[in-house]
Amino acid sequence: MSVSRQALQTLPTRGDSLEQDEVQQYLTFMLSGETYAISILRIKEIIQYGQLTEVPRMPDFIRGVINLRGAVVPVIDLSARFGKQPTAIGRRNCIIIIEVDLGEETQSVGVMVDAVNAVLEISADEIEAAPTFGTNIRADFIAGMGKINGKFVIILNIRHVLSMDDMEALVSAGAAPVSEAMQAE
Repeated sequence: MSVSRQALQTLPTRGDSLEQDEVQQYLTFMLSGETYAISILRIKEIIQYGQLTEVPRMPDFIRGVINLRGAVVPVIDLSARFGKQPTAIGRRNCIIIIEVDLGEETQSVGVMVDAVNAVLEISADEIEAAPTFGTNIRADFIAGMGKINGKFVIILNIRHVLSMDDMEALVSAGAAPVSEAMQAE
């Protein structure tokens, strides 16, 4: 199962028919029983959870790497990144491939989630500021709280969740050992 950026834009959406500049689309997904959202602008594709290669001496929240059409893509377990229990593997697990700016380059990073829900349109006036307390994750990881059908959805600030420091740690861990591990498959 692989969903490209073009296909993402054609997935069924729910939301008010407001002016396009007032509305942004978000991919919603489940993680540890909670609903989160990421702007679709950063999402490259969604793939089914598959064979990962573990890489020694990586932080606990880095599940491993995958071979995505010849490219080595690190996969981050968002639940572990948020300081919770690692995600249990099930049949609905997905990896959301996100493009992250790393200096002058763009790096693809996989984010492991429990299940993908839908693409929703959320207008700017339906997004509240991130709370300073009372959440299960760091406040700087939250871009805002989107109101959908009377419930809140946590909109992630993916730049903070996948911070430059973390990405530099991935690079400094050594591309050669990662490439060797991928070739061994």
